[in-house]
Amino acid sequence: MPIDAAKALAAEPRSGEISWNSKDVQLYHLGIGAGANPDKASPATDPDELRYTLESRLHVLPSFATVAGAGAPGVISGLSLPGIEVDLARVLHGGQSLTVHRPLPVEGTATATGRIAAIYDKGKAAVLVMRTEVTDAEGPLWTNDAQIFVRGEGGWGGDRGPSGRLEPPAGEPDRVVERAVRPDQALLYRLSGDWNPLHADPEFAKVAGFERPILHGLCTYGITLKAVVDTLLGGDVTRVRSYGTRFAGVVYPGETLRIRMWHTTAETRVAVSAVERDDAPVLADTVVAHS
Repeated sequence: MPIDAAKALAAEPRSGEISWNSKDVQLYHLGIGAGANPDKASPATDPDELRYTLESRLHVLPSFATVAGAGAPGVISGLSLPGIEVDLARVLHGGQSLTVHRPLPVEGTATATGRIAAIYDKGKAAVLVMRTEVTDAEGPLWTNDAQIFVRGEGGWGGDRGPSGRLEPPAGEPDRVVERAVRPDQALLYRLSGDWNPLHADPEFAKVAGFERPILHGLCTYGITLKAVVDTLLGGDVTRVRSYGTRFAGVVYPGETLRIRMWHTTAETRVAVSAVERDDAPVLADTVVAHS
């Protein structure tokens, strides 16, 4: 079996230094669509977008944590940990959760420690939970959990793990916004460090079972968090405490995301769909906890 659960869970964590600067933050923000003006007729840049793109006003959207230091020690490197040997074409990002311990600085150096926190047997697939904990000289900064589906690697009789499904939000959403995904969005986003050819190479995408390259799930993840912050949190990124989602479907570059939000004082529930494909689900079980 290519996945040896006992060996993978017992493996020593991998630690390494990561660093980032304002250019990395700006590139990430551009990769998730910052600088666009989706809600106004004017072609001019919305002045509010400058907090994502202009170094003198820059703040950091918490989802930048998924790519800071090029995402090291990251999903791809995690798939080479002891006990894990899988075909990248069978790998899908199933979900992502982020806990923010302090607001992310515009530039910094930190230590990222990655390990396999859990492995679940879903029968037709294995699910790897890859945990990355990041600290700097002042203490913990953030914790990332990536849930990775490896198709065809289940069935060894292991723990199925939690379902992770939430009850749908009640009633009509408080806000609904749409965000256009540029045709070249995946090519721009991958410059932040996710080099999986699934998002750029048409031939690789076909081998993986897709008609053409798909958008990174974490790009949709970032677009969605930005929409919540800008629409319901007054543009204040420091209000975000945690953010989790399940990737329920793919997005193709050039499509439009419909983002539905159910808002309370402590959290915002979100559902995201692809407009052009009859509102096909994209993100589900999505919760942004905030102050």
